[in-house]
Amino acid sequence: MQYKNVKDDRQMRALTGLTVSQFEILRQEFSKDYKKWQEEAYQDGISKGTRQRRPGGGAKGKLPTMTDKLFFTLVYLKTYPTFDVLSTQFNMSRSKSNENIHKLMPVLAQTLIRLGAIPHRGFSSAEEMKKAFKGIDKILIDVTERLYRRSQDDKKQREHFSGKKNIIHSKTQ
Repeated sequence: MQYKNVKDDRQMRALTGLTVSQFEILRQEFSKDYKKWQEEAYQDGISKGTRQRRPGGGAKGKLPTMTDKLFFTLVYLKTYPTFDVLSTQFNMSRSKSNENIHKLMPVLAQTLIRLGAIPHRGFSSAEEMKKAFKGIDKILIDVTERLYRRSQDDKKQREHFSGKKNIIHSKTQ
């Protein structure tokens, strides 16, 4: 599977969740962050003494262009196939598909954060949260209750009691 084989916006949306024009905009921004990441990795390799080749040296791999790298990552995120399926679709080994996803995902996340297209996931303080939601009056948080092992201590039980009654199912015949 290659980006050049995508026929139209409908197929592109089915594979990546983006239109062709949105993909092109994201590709340009992803390219900037990927090059920055490459430069940092290169400098890190020099400082540790583990660098063996100059930038651009070595085998090119199955994802030689930025377009291929971004398309590969977005297809994985949209369809979430196993690495066996992903490796078959992109003609690479399972281990390489895993390695590529774990290498490219942080770069894509950085790009989406920089573009303001991904929500902030965690806040270290209430002030940080207020700053992020500046101009928003109400925030609704959807949660799921999880099972909790009841303490034998009555006081601790009351702290964790949600107020819901137990549901008793009746037998029907």
